[in-house]
Amino acid sequence: MTVGLLHPGEMGAAIGRTLRDGGLEVSWASAGRSPATRQRAEAAGLEDAGSVAELCRRVEVLVSVCPPHAALEVAGSAVGFPGVYVDANAVSPATARALAARFPRFVDGGIVGPPPREQGTTRLYLSGAEAGAVAELFSATYVEAKVLSGEPGAASALKMAYAAWTKGSAALLLATRAAAEANGVGDALDTEWRTSLPGLDERLAAASRSARGKGWRWVAEMEEIAQTFAAAGLPTGFHEAAAEMYRRAAED
Repeated sequence: MTVGLLHPGEMGAAIGRTLRDGGLEVSWASAGRSPATRQRAEAAGLEDAGSVAELCRRVEVLVSVCPPHAALEVAGSAVGFPGVYVDANAVSPATARALAARFPRFVDGGIVGPPPREQGTTRLYLSGAEAGAVAELFSATYVEAKVLSGEPGAASALKMAYAAWTKGSAALLLATRAAAEANGVGDALDTEWRTSLPGLDERLAAASRSARGKGWRWVAEMEEIAQTFAAAGLPTGFHEAAAEMYRRAAED
């Protein structure tokens, strides 16, 4: 089976490589993409189809792995694709269902873990009528594919719930430390954390590094989580604030 990839960032390129290493033909479209994206795709051994239109003609399965704010735009470039469209982005269940309405064959996906470079680190949750067939594509790869439901939205719901805690709590940690620093007690808080909550200082340092490097992509992810909470009748303020923290980190 032939697979197309839209568009290979760090995670997408790693997904493409592991599919290729698993014996599949994997292509991408270079038109309009940056030199950095081209370098990642070439390093992953992906075949260049040139345009998205040509990519859609060549492949049977099209996988979108992009920053969540671009998920709808990327999908729009592939409208009319007759194969299986897999949206593996960090979007709300409502966004996933809106994407599903654009394609006759759609699978909702949610990635948990780092870019797959070894066994046991990365899971791809899937939902939709053809989720089982997509899971089979990953059977010989480093990615553990898990089918949750026959309906789109379930995989995105799990991704949203997972990231609500991991990235949401990291944003709260950053905000807490910033508040202490603004009041002149940052160093004292660090000392207290080391005494009563060992390891939290290391988590803070990791959260700070990640926010500076990737915070720009997490703004929309936090907004999608807020939408997920709203749909469940839950407060949205947690993750609206987290979005603002990551927006500031990106600006810094």
